[in-house]
Amino acid sequence: MDGTLVGLVAFASLLLLLGLRVPIAFALAAVATIGTFVMFAFRTGAFTPDRAIRPTSSLVFSNSFDLIHSYDLSMIPLFVALGHIAYKADITTKIYHAARVWLASIPGGVAMASVVGCGGFSAITGSSIACASTMGRICAPEMLRMGYDKRLATASVAAGGTLGSLIPPSVLFIIYGIFTETSISSLFLAGILPGLISLAGFLLVIWLWVRRDPAAAPAFDGQITGRERMQAALDAWPAVLLFVIIVGGIYGGVFTATEAAAVCVSAALLIGFAQRKLTIRAVIDALRETVIQTTSIFVIAAGAKIFVAFIALTGVAGDIVGAVQDANLNVVVLMLAIALIYLALGMFLDPIGIMVLTLPLLVPLVEGYGLDLIWFGVVVIKLLEIGLITPPVGLNVFVIASVVGKEVPIDRIFSGIGRFLSVDVIVLALIMAFPILSLLIPNSM
Repeated sequence: MDGTLVGLVAFASLLLLLGLRVPIAFALAAVATIGTFVMFAFRTGAFTPDRAIRPTSSLVFSNSFDLIHSYDLSMIPLFVALGHIAYKADITTKIYHAARVWLASIPGGVAMASVVGCGGFSAITGSSIACASTMGRICAPEMLRMGYDKRLATASVAAGGTLGSLIPPSVLFIIYGIFTETSISSLFLAGILPGLISLAGFLLVIWLWVRRDPAAAPAFDGQITGRERMQAALDAWPAVLLFVIIVGGIYGGVFTATEAAAVCVSAALLIGFAQRKLTIRAVIDALRETVIQTTSIFVIAAGAKIFVAFIALTGVAGDIVGAVQDANLNVVVLMLAIALIYLALGMFLDPIGIMVLTLPLLVPLVEGYGLDLIWFGVVVIKLLEIGLITPPVGLNVFVIASVVGKEVPIDRIFSGIGRFLSVDVIVLALIMAFPILSLLIPNSM
């Protein structure tokens, strides 16, 4: 049976199931299982279902088993646990409070502190949605009480939350590394510069916004002493330590990414108990939330792994690569097409779903053009980051909307997002045009 035809029908079926709101993990596994069965059942031309049962079950169970027992995958629950434990221990919020004290006198300082806090939170947790949810509960209500423009108060946190995708550690980088068999440590390092450039761009947006419309951010009428600033900076030392362990340990070759995650979890526990911010009950709650979030990611990853194996069996990826190469498209056109695909899918699907849907086809294509998969990973994650705040289904925007409730309609949040999206597009163009921005740090490791 024509594998390419089966592959294309499978993709169409998958999109249909996703449109019907079938959970992506079950949609991926179901389409891959049925597609594999059909291919083996019609291998001889006649329908022989008894010959298809064994190879189908082998493909499904062996691939899901291999994925769940992957050593690299073990860092996902570790980093997720680190985020929850650090939040319970008040480590992540100290970053925001320090930025709040240092930036208070600058017009729009609280909004800037929110973005910086999101960046610091991202440097520990690795999850954009968790970052937006947590920082949204802390920052958005405070800015609204102070009289900030509702668009600025909510959009700044929604945009800042996307930094969790690029600034290491990043769950999306982990999944990308596993499915493309690239170094996760190198991916983490590659995301540092683009993540910091994005953060700086968001701060610039806030500064320009408030400069053009001073009423959008009430002026700070208090006074903060140098001693208070110094104390706030010192209080943030646990977060700085955890970030140094992750980035410095990986860059210096002291730890692998998985080892860095394990060390940081242990350090966060010790710091939390030593500072009397953690209780046994808080740790149990953090672990319960970790199990729920990790299980969701693992189920999706298992379904994706089965689907990737099925796509390889059909040979459709090779046919697409050959067709594109025969068309003699240059790299610029290719990357623009990929960007448009991701931006379109980002309007409707979650980031993990987009990755597992597109990587089986795009990675062979990118490799065929001789492009660096580490650089391409940064481009993909940046595109997914943009999708988190792109209407009509910007997940981070909906997270912030759920935090502020009816006080700020969701259309008001989206109306403020446009300025931050413009910065994201500029940063994306820079990353695509100058791969050195992504490769400088990992190449110097």
